[in-house]
Parts: sequence; C-alpha cells; structure tokens
Amino acid sequence: MYSKRVLYVHFTGHSALIGTLIAPLMLLGGPLVLRAAAVTGGVVGALSLTAACAPDGKFLTWGGPLAIGLGGVCMACLGSLFLPATSVVGAGLQSIATYGGLVIFGGFMLYDTQKIIRSAETYPVHADRPYDPINASIGIYMDTINIFIRILTIMASSNTRRRK
Repeated sequence: MYSKRVLYVHFTGHSALIGTLIAPLMLLGGPLVLRAAAVTGGVVGALSLTAACAPDGKFLTWGGPLAIGLGGVCMACLGSLFLPATSVVGAGLQSIATYGGLVIFGGFMLYDTQKIIRSAETYPVHADRPYDPINASIGIYMDTINIFIRILTIMASSNTRRRK
C-alpha cells in the first residue's frame, strides 16, 4: 500500500499534466471558456443526476459498446492527423472526433456514475481498506475534462463561423 505522500505526489503530477494540456485552450478567450464551463457543468450535472436516479444498473451494461465507440473516436482522431481538414473525409473524421467524442464521454459519465454507486453499495463492510471514493471517481473527472474540451471546441468553431 502506498503512503499518503506518494499518493499526493501522483495526484499533483496528474493535475499538473491535465492543467498543462488544458492551458492552451484558454487562448480562445475568457468569455467563451466561461460559457463552455457553464454548459459543461449543466451537462455533467444532468447526466450524473440521470445516472443516479435511473433504475439500478441500467447503464452498467454500456461498458463494452462505449469502449468500442471510444476506439472509433480514437481512430477518427488519428485519421484526422493525416488528412487535411479541408477535405471531405478529413472534415468527417473531425466531426466524428468532436461530436462522437461528446456522445461517447456522455455515455461514460452515465456508466462511471452508476459504477461508483454500485461499488460503494457493494463494498465489503469489513474490508482491509476503507472505500476510497476519490480514486473511484477519477473516471468521472476525466469524463468531465473530455466533455469540456469537446464543448469548447464546438463553441469555438461556431463562434468563428459567426464572425465570417
């Protein structure tokens, strides 16, 4: 078992890496980023509330199809690296990566929320270690980051279309 100091170092490193990856998106402008953050908060809150109020285990069967969809989104991201965005195929792959990623990570939000609820309810009372909700919720944290990036990308692209 790791000491608390090692866990703090790992969490700090993870947060620094995520911050480094998100920082360039702040160049899009403060008002746009704030609107995207507000929309992300609404979407994540609505999805989490839906998963929490859904019948027991409704979304727990979605793991396999979501993993396949995530593979498709990853392939679309890789394909859009090699094809220009001005081509029909490149634009289609970019749309799959953006909008498909939003749908996939929304589904993962439903799945991860119910997975955390299920594991908290079924965790053994007399286990060696107490239940750790922080480590269990890292999936929801990453889903929220990915939903934010997708929503910000969509808002930025619609904002540039309005300017032209």
